[in-house]
Amino acid sequence: MFAKEIVIQNQVGLQARTATFFIQKANDYKSSIWVELGERRMNAKSLLGVLSLGIQKGMTITIGAEGSDEEKAVKDLINMLENEL
Repeated sequence: MFAKEIVIQNQVGLQARTATFFIQKANDYKSSIWVELGERRMNAKSLLGVLSLGIQKGMTITIGAEGSDEEKAVKDLINMLENEL
């Protein structure tokens, strides 16, 4: 298992459009990937799951993965959130 925290800097957080890009990227990996906000953990490959967290700018989330490409998946998703969205 590999996990890392990130503070969301995107103005709109992880809402419909940005969440869709995030989920598409998460589906590129074989590992099971999740997003945690506080005590809630959702499948990062599920649009409804990610949207239900209501992630907004300034919130700290944890992205974690378990599987053959777990470290690459987490690092790539964090890089995407920090630089591309």
